[in-house]
Amino acid sequence: MAMKNEQIKKGIFLLPSLLSCMNIFCGFYAIIAAFNHKFYHAAIAIILSIFFDILDGRVARLTNTTSDFGLQLDSLADTVSFCVAPGVLSFVWVLTPFGRIGWMAAFLFVICGVLRLARFNSQSALVRANCFIGLPTPAAAGFIASLIIITEGVFSLDKIHPFVLVFVVYLLAFLMVSNIKYQNFKSIELHKKKPFSMLVFTVLAIYIIATVPQIMLFLMATLYIFSGPFERFILPKKLSSVNSQEAGEIKKVTK
Repeated sequence: MAMKNEQIKKGIFLLPSLLSCMNIFCGFYAIIAAFNHKFYHAAIAIILSIFFDILDGRVARLTNTTSDFGLQLDSLADTVSFCVAPGVLSFVWVLTPFGRIGWMAAFLFVICGVLRLARFNSQSALVRANCFIGLPTPAAAGFIASLIIITEGVFSLDKIHPFVLVFVVYLLAFLMVSNIKYQNFKSIELHKKKPFSMLVFTVLAIYIIATVPQIMLFLMATLYIFSGPFERFILPKKLSSVNSQEAGEIKKVTK
């Protein structure tokens, strides 16, 4: 009994929890903005959710304030911001004229995102440390948000063709529940010394993103989404062909 009371009285780490709550706030605002047909604002809110999602994990690890409560809160925040919010946004933005087919496509995105999060929570810490299995939900939600941002902000269009979005939603849903591996970039240690060229490259990248943010967000989201299938299906074939060519050259030299 004393053990249970001790567990109940345990506190929570405030800073990462507040960042997760900001993640939920941005996701909830994205849903409200979508219903009010403020699609650009909703997309920006989802991008901010991704920022807070990255930040709360980094802060928790750097300050050694990770906890089971924080992990559960982060997962619930991701459900709101990266599953429900982009699903609702997709439906209200373009898929409404499809009726039941439209909201079923949006629901497919939501349920695949939730399944992706459930699988992530059930995986061992070793698997999660090496890579992501399946497309992460923030990346899927970020692609939909970047698609809206580039459509309205660059091409000044209200909507895209509905069949294009249906294809995108189905593709993202499949990638989220697939076994394709994606880089998680956790091996990047910012607190350690880096070469000077790395600083120059980082400053240049930030400058380019700040110059054309709408285009760069879309390009980065697209590159990341296709990086998994590229490393899974295309890169091994290229490496095997290169190795076979090198083996053939070695045989010729030995002869």
